[in-house]
Parts: sequence; structure tokens; C-alpha cells
Amino acid sequence: MEKDFRRRFFFVATITLPVLALSPTVQGWLGFSATFPGARYLLFLLATLITVYGTWPFYKGAVKALKRRVLDMSVLVSIAVSAGYLFSVGATFAFQAVDFYWEISTLVAVLLLGHWLEMRAVRGTTGALRELLKLIPQTAHRLNGDAVEDVPTEALSVGDLILVRPGEQLPVDGEVVEGESSLNEAMVTGESKPVDKRAGDTVIGGTINGEGALKVRATKVGEDTALAQIVRLVREAQDSKPPVQRLADRAAHWLTIIAVGVGLATFLFWFFLGNQPFVFALTLAITVLVIACPHALGLAIPVVTTISTTLGAKHGMLVRNAHAVETARRITTVIFDKTGTLTRGEFGVTEVISFSDKKEDEILSRVAAIERSSEHTIAQGIVRSAEEQGIDLPHVAGVQALPGKGVRGEIAGSQIHVGNRALMEEIGGAIPDDPRLSQLEGEGKTVVFAAEKGTVIGAVALADLIREESREAVAALKESGIQVAILTGDSKPVADWVGRELSLDLVFAEVKPEEKSMKVKELQQKGEVVAMVGDGINDAPALVQADVGIAIGAGTNVAIESADVVLVKDDPRDVARLIRLSRATMRKMRQNLVWATGYNAVAIPAAAGVFQPFGFVLEPQWGALIMAASTIIVAVNAISLRRVRLTAPARNGE
Repeated sequence: MEKDFRRRFFFVATITLPVLALSPTVQGWLGFSATFPGARYLLFLLATLITVYGTWPFYKGAVKALKRRVLDMSVLVSIAVSAGYLFSVGATFAFQAVDFYWEISTLVAVLLLGHWLEMRAVRGTTGALRELLKLIPQTAHRLNGDAVEDVPTEALSVGDLILVRPGEQLPVDGEVVEGESSLNEAMVTGESKPVDKRAGDTVIGGTINGEGALKVRATKVGEDTALAQIVRLVREAQDSKPPVQRLADRAAHWLTIIAVGVGLATFLFWFFLGNQPFVFALTLAITVLVIACPHALGLAIPVVTTISTTLGAKHGMLVRNAHAVETARRITTVIFDKTGTLTRGEFGVTEVISFSDKKEDEILSRVAAIERSSEHTIAQGIVRSAEEQGIDLPHVAGVQALPGKGVRGEIAGSQIHVGNRALMEEIGGAIPDDPRLSQLEGEGKTVVFAAEKGTVIGAVALADLIREESREAVAALKESGIQVAILTGDSKPVADWVGRELSLDLVFAEVKPEEKSMKVKELQQKGEVVAMVGDGINDAPALVQADVGIAIGAGTNVAIESADVVLVKDDPRDVARLIRLSRATMRKMRQNLVWATGYNAVAIPAAAGVFQPFGFVLEPQWGALIMAASTIIVAVNAISLRRVRLTAPARNGE
């Protein structure tokens, strides 16, 4: 379609030049006279070519609209051009009057230019989606035992083992079976930093492998890959209409009716009541039809929607329907699930207390060394925290698990016990009456004690660690005037601790999965516009109940049916970015609607001759240029959405 409008525009623009040169009106403006026998008939032929070839897409659109019993821009354009052309034909062959050939020619050229520019804007945006699909390589290295064979990517099946060499793009979604490397996922998730991958990690097709070779087991291929689903979801969102688009469609429908009515009334008034010549009255009527063309109104919303959804996809935010974009700007409360959303979903050390002359690092070193051989979740959390802090772990001998209590071993000849209160009591180790212990246990944290030679030397507190991104996410939302809540099935002490750490406004604890949607509904009944952020699985009922359901950390599972928005990255900060994108999108839509409707409110009376008593009459050619300028302003304003900064907090009401 874009190429078709481009071809028609250049054809019409080329023929319009001699039409302008042969027009007596234009010649009068430029101060020259050039005529020859048959000039008026040549004008007729050129204008006929322009009317038939240039206006053909609008005629086809008008027929389709009338079959659907809809009045849209194509209907109005067809009426305006046909009226001007038929009048000009009459002026050429039947009666004495000044023709409208050059006005019609410039109008059609401007309309074609406007449509071409509109389609270029859309192509520039949706082109990013097509580029995404090109990220999937055409061939893949499939492993059959020790042999490597190059096969077409479409020949791959789920379960195939694939070799991905350094610098290559992954042909499928899968799980790393062997090897370590870092992947560039920027083109899919928007994550700028390379992401480390090792055995057991999931990988996304189309991402670029770094320095190491990987063996990957295919889990999703072809149309099931994350890239293919992303493109499908974005296209579905672009095809869906937000409520404001339906409002614009109704406005365009009524504007067409008003334009035809005002055009007819203008002719009747000036010809019968104003005692003006037939040509003058018809000129004003045609000008009304031209200038009232709802081109800008029809363009105001779709281009913004297209740019917005594509921009979101580039940043790993997949909007499943356009309605969510409009609703997200009105969010007053964001509810987060706790585990894996605001927290890491894994245990880690939050505090270390020493009851002896040993430093906290020494306590953690001994505890982690003893726990290193254990597969228990708490033990793994202690070891992981020690490794993250770069703490060296001493050699341990004689490690023995004590079921239900802890573990013991020897470090440098000293007997070390690590475990719960029951173990300390069993070995006769007195736990100091330290208020810090009461506080930690009151926060619902797990406390592990360490004893050396029967004396309690320290304690390590663990909890599901709060993510640093969560602090930034909550701060950004609160700065935007949005209250933030946590909804969890965890105990009240744990939930309250997370609430205090993140300065949350509301804390809902010990909520069963089936009760989560009721909590969302309670807030909605109080007038809150609620967004629920969860993993899209056990939070599904709450996501559906919320005004905007947001599934976070989807990774390759982007087709989560219960969510309105899917965040590919596991980053809660994207919630604030989504709201900022929504507010910027709706701001552009409102600006475009105000301009498109405001322009018509002023231009139609001017075209109808309201200002004629003051010596001002808006002629058709100027009406066409003003209409084109309105269209270009709307398109440029929509395109400027690409420059929105999603990292800054969104001001409330923007």
C-alpha cells in the first residue's frame, strides 16, 4: 500500500505541474499569460487522469464504507473531488465559469502525500517487528551424537540438541545443557547488559551468543518461539482499538455528516439567500467539503497506538490489547506479588551477629563452610551469600548432618555446630538474650546459630532477599503519585518486614491464592484503579480481576492469557516504565484529537464564508493545504512519541 500511494503521489504531482501552469488563476498570481488553442481541453484530460488514477483508492474506500453503512474520510474525499471535477467539466463544455481543475489536482496530490507519509510512519515503526523475525538464523547446527550437521532452522523439533558457537544467533528457545557464555538479549528484552548463561538456564531464540560455545536443548521452535509470539502479540495489540479510537471513529462519522450538511447549507444560503453567483456558492460548498476532511482525525489514534506498542516491545513490555494502554495511565494502586517479584525468590543472609570476639565475616565463613555440603535451601542460601561477599571458606572435616536440627563438623580441630535453637540446647550452648534476635525472629526471618566447642559464637539471619530493583521500582511509582501494595501468602511478620524495607503503603499477608482476587476487588470498590503484578500462574485470578494485569518475568513464556501486559524481563522497574509509556501515549492521543477537532471547529466556519462580510473567503486550494498541514502536524506529533524517556518517573496526571 505504501508503494502504491507513493507511485500515485509522484504521478499526480508530476501532472499537477502543467495543470498549475495552464490555470488562468495561477497565471494571474504569477503575472504571466500562456495560452494556446485547446488548452482548456488539455486541462480537462490532465485533471481527468488525476481524478481517476489519483482518487481511485479513495473511491474504493468509499464504496467499502458505504457497504458497511459507515461514513468516513474516503466518502467525504470522493464527494469533494467528484463535485469539483463535475463542476469543472461543466465549465469546460457546457457553461461559462472558472474551473476547479488546479484546486482538485492539488487536493488529490496533498491527500496522497498525507497517506504516503502516514504509511511511512507506520512502516518505520512496524519495521522493527519485521527485523525481530530476521534475528532467527536460517540454519542451525544440530548434534547427532558427536556429529554436527547443518540443517534449516524450520527443520528443528522440540528436543533437538543444538550447538551454538561464539558470535552466533540462537535459532530456537531452549535450555542450556552444556557450556557457559553470556548472551546479548537487548533486541528481545531491552536488557542492555550481556546475560550470563550456564547449564540449566533458559535462552531465547534470536539472541546473540557471546564468547563461549553452548549446547542447547530446543524447547520451543518456529511459531512457538518467544520472538514469534512477541511479534504476534504486538500486531494483535496494534489491530485492537482503545476506547479513544472508537470515539475518534464516531467523531469522523459525524464530521462527515456535518461536512456534507454544512456544505449543502452553505451553497443554499449563499446562492438563494445571499444572492451570490452560482460559482461563488458552489466554491464555498466545495471548500467546506475539502477542509472538513477527517484525515487528521482518522490518523490521530492509530499511528500513536502503533508507535506505542512497538516502543513497548523494544523495551520488553508486551501490551496484549490497546485498552490496557489507556487504562494504565489511570492506575492509582499497584499490587505486587512478593516471592520472585519484589524478592529474589531465594534465601540469602540479611544479618550476621557475633556473640564472641570473632568478626561477622568469620562467623559467616565458618557457618558457610559447614553448610557447604548440604543441599538444604537455607544452607545453599548461606553459602551463596558468602560467595557473593567474596569470603574464603576454610576446610571442614567430619561433616555430619543432624536431621531436623542442623549439621556439625570440624574446622582446624574445633568442633562446630550449626543449626536451630533445639540443637544449641542439646549441646548445652546458651543462646545470649540479645534483643536483636527477638527483632529478627519477629520479622519472620530464619535464624541459624553457630557454636564452637559448645559455646554459641554467633547467629546468621536469612530471608527471601529483597531485590535492589524493587527499591527503585517502588520509589518511581510513589514519585508518580501511585500507592504501592504487597499481596502474599507469606506470614504477616515477613510481609511487614518487606513493607517496611520498601516503604510500601499497603501490606496484605497470609492471603490464600483463591483470595487474592478478592483483595484486588476490595480496592476497586474503594475507587482505586488497580494493577496487579505477578508471575501469571498462581496469580492468574488476581491478574484477571485487576484493571490492568501485568505478568512479570515471562522470559520465553510471553503468551500468558491472564495478563493484559507481559513484561519479558524479570524487572519490577518496568511497571513504572509501562505507566510512563501509557501516560505519554494518551497525552499524544489527546493532543492529536484536540488539534484535529479544533482545526475543524475553526476551519469549517471559515470555509462556509462566515468571514466573507469582512473580506475573507477561504478558497479550495488553501483549504486543501490547511487540511494537509493538519494531517502532517498530527503525524509528526505521533512520531515524537518515539523520543519519550521511559527511565524517568511518570508524573501523576501526565
